[in-house]
Amino acid sequence: MSERLRGKVVVVTGAAGGIGGASVRRFAEEGAAVVAIDREPALQAAGAALTLTADVTRADEVEPALARVEERFGRLDALFNVVGASGRRFGDGPVDQCTEEGWDYVMAVNARSVFLCCKHAVPLLRRSGGGSIVNLASVLGLVGHELFDTHAYAASKGAVISLSRAMAARYAAERIRVNVLCPGLIRTPMSARAQSDPTTVAALQELQPLTQDFGTADDVADAALYLVSDESRFVTGVVLPVDGGWTAR
Repeated sequence: MSERLRGKVVVVTGAAGGIGGASVRRFAEEGAAVVAIDREPALQAAGAALTLTADVTRADEVEPALARVEERFGRLDALFNVVGASGRRFGDGPVDQCTEEGWDYVMAVNARSVFLCCKHAVPLLRRSGGGSIVNLASVLGLVGHELFDTHAYAASKGAVISLSRAMAARYAAERIRVNVLCPGLIRTPMSARAQSDPTTVAALQELQPLTQDFGTADDVADAALYLVSDESRFVTGVVLPVDGGWTAR
C-alpha cells in the first residue's frame, strides 16, 4: 500500500456495518490511526487503532467519544460519517403511508447523527489546522424511484447533502473540507432485502448499467479514501455518486 493516510487520525462511524468496516480496513491499510465507532458493544473492526461504543444520535455519547479521540491521539484529521439505517420496519414508506415513528427514527439515525458528529468534530479539526469530513448519503437523496418508496429515508439523505454543502461553504476558509458520497445499491447486510428481491435484481441492468450488479463496500471505501486523503485537498462541497451509472441518466 502507498500509505496515503500515514500520520492521520480518522474516525469512522457505523464501523460495524459493511461500508463502515470496509472503510476502517482500507484507511488502516493506508497508514491511518482509525477510530471505529458503533453502538454495537462487541464491535470488532479489523485494523482499528481504537474502538468506541457510542450511539451517535445522542449528544451525550458523541461529545465524550470525540473528546476521547483527541485525548488519545492529540488530534483529528478526518471523519467519515457512515451510520445509517432503513426505517421500513418502523413504518417508513410513501409519504401518505409513512408513520411518524418511521420518520422520526430515520431522521435521527441518518441526519441527526451526522449533525452531532460534525458539530463535535469541527472544533477538533480546527485545532488540527483543518481536515476532511465525508458524509454518506445515497442516490435516493438525489433522485426518486418507484421501487424505493421510503420517503423518510430519501428526505434524510437529502438533508445530509444540503448540510454538507452548507458546511463546505462555511468552513472552507478554515481548511476543513466537507464532501458527500452517494452510493447506489451496494452489497451489504443493510441491502439484504433488495438482494433477495427478484424485481430489484432485475432492475439493476437499467439502474446500474456499468456492472448490472450491486456495488461492493470496497467501491465506497475507495471513494472515501480519496476524499479523506490529501489528494483531494482542492475538493470541497462535492456530491459524488458511487452508483454504477444510476444518476448519469
